[in-house]
Amino acid sequence: MKRANALLPLVGIAILLAIWSLVSFLKLVDPVLLPSPLATFRTLWEGMQSGKLGVDFVRTVVRTITSTAIAAVIAIPLGIVLGSSEKVYRSVEFLIDFFRSTPASAMFPLFLVLFGVGDRTKISVAAFGAALVILFNVAYGVMNARKTRLLAAKVMGASRARVLFDVMLRESLPQTFVGLRNGVSLALVIIVVAEMFIGSTDGLGQRVFEAQQLFDMPAMYAAIFAAGALGYSLNLIFLVIERRFVHWAGR
Repeated sequence: MKRANALLPLVGIAILLAIWSLVSFLKLVDPVLLPSPLATFRTLWEGMQSGKLGVDFVRTVVRTITSTAIAAVIAIPLGIVLGSSEKVYRSVEFLIDFFRSTPASAMFPLFLVLFGVGDRTKISVAAFGAALVILFNVAYGVMNARKTRLLAAKVMGASRARVLFDVMLRESLPQTFVGLRNGVSLALVIIVVAEMFIGSTDGLGQRVFEAQQLFDMPAMYAAIFAAGALGYSLNLIFLVIERRFVHWAGR
């Protein structure tokens, strides 16, 4: 039964490939615009093995992980501090929600002025967007820490610092991982968009844009699938870490 449940996600993939293959075989869409799955995945395999796609993939991974790490280092401690005092959080809540709701693409010109064209701009914009998402979730997790555990710690004579880091921090970890998963996904989106439009010479976004300009559809779809696989893998990594180290969540 467990093995059958583990295979359930493959059903959707099989359905997608079946429909795609049928549309391609019947030529319901111009083959130039929609190559077959075989041609697309052959291009993906060759590009990852010996082509430029593998280099672009690595560059996007590095930028995404770097921006997420910067966001986490800044947002997690700040979220704990803000979440520990509801009055302090409410006083800056408007600013957090305002910038969290602002499309990251609207921030590109500002960061271009500050950092110029290059990796610093891409990573800075992605870190900015991811940090706000992580900050919101960490603060929310701290504010919603179980009152009974907080009271028990205080009754036992725990200092404010011990309560903050040993109780509130642990209680907020499930929500923190939600923020990290959302943050890394947002960082990847921003990085790929930035690679498309901010003077990049590498990265999956630049590869998608260049393939579209050259009308190389198999290469374009291959880069899109590589970006999708990267996003799914990063989210899965955080989910596995969460289940491994926050197994007590909800108990």
